[in-house]
Amino acid sequence: MPTGSTLSFTARRWSNCTGSRAVRCECSRCLSRAGDRFRRCCPGFAGAHLEPVLLDKTATLKKAVAAIAEAADQGARLVAFPESFIPGFPIWAALRAPIYNHELFARFVQNSLYFDGPEIEELCRAARRHEIVVSMGFSERNPASLGSIWNTNVLIGADGNVLSHHRKIVPTFYEKLIWTPGDGHGLRVAATPIGRLGVLICGENTNPLARYTLMAEAEQLHISTYPPLWPTRDPASGGRNYDLENAIRIRAGAHSFEAKVFNLVVSAVFAEDSAKALRSMGARAERIVAETARGISLVIDPFGDVVGDIQRTEGILYRTIDTDDVLEPKQFHDVSGSYNRFDIFDLHIDRRRVQPITIRSDPAPATYAG
Repeated sequence: MPTGSTLSFTARRWSNCTGSRAVRCECSRCLSRAGDRFRRCCPGFAGAHLEPVLLDKTATLKKAVAAIAEAADQGARLVAFPESFIPGFPIWAALRAPIYNHELFARFVQNSLYFDGPEIEELCRAARRHEIVVSMGFSERNPASLGSIWNTNVLIGADGNVLSHHRKIVPTFYEKLIWTPGDGHGLRVAATPIGRLGVLICGENTNPLARYTLMAEAEQLHISTYPPLWPTRDPASGGRNYDLENAIRIRAGAHSFEAKVFNLVVSAVFAEDSAKALRSMGARAERIVAETARGISLVIDPFGDVVGDIQRTEGILYRTIDTDDVLEPKQFHDVSGSYNRFDIFDLHIDRRRVQPITIRSDPAPATYAG
């Protein structure tokens, strides 16, 4: 940050009210333009650390649109939502054998969204109406299939136009029982007035090739999206259950430090309402959920340090940054520039959309000349 500047950070319980203090950067450049909230040099970002209405796309969309309005009212120019926020994360795939989950899978598919459907249109209208960039995680229905779905993130510009449409390239562990692998089409950085934005979904932040793809497009702000929890063992079994908070800290810190970017991490919340939706799964599933580490939301700077507080309770996390802060550490390790050997290493990315069929029209019939 420029000399004499300070950083502001606010995290509060989420509600529809808008009475709390707006996100403000206090650097000298911003103070000289204090009348223009949406054009400051150090933009405000928001992380929606919220609980979806599990298996209810309509109610979750309504909550998301309200959060978009609140974040914009507080001065944020970007608001990011967790992995599969609409219609929630299919945690039952970890808790019970698939032969018992057919009804849950059917409800999940029915509450997933078509990319060209009315729900995405409503999100685009909200982004345009409030002049805010929106990053939304959702479960996407495949228009070529009645039952296949993708784990998807869409980045929407402040003008309401889609900037990127990314499908998680490999579902992780038990997620393979729910989602289909995506493709490389969405592995790209979007240039926006508030910086160059890249997004990866959960375990993709472990994939060095996916992360490097974004580094090599001059990423400045990285968005990492996560579920509310991710159990891999019954804690009572004596094994080592997955600690999502610890995994987030390692992965987000590594990418921030290696890419020299700001990293906005956004996890969902699993609380009483979500537990009620899955109560039919029984006492063992309820206990596993209660004893499994939760995800967190936070911001990490280009030096790998956590900035401000960590968000653990439901609320919207606010943060102001200066994207020029990426320049100083780039002098030390710029792995997509001066600190690499492109004569030795060569990475190719295929951004074609994967389609189940390719249709070639029949040639026009030959004209009979007899």
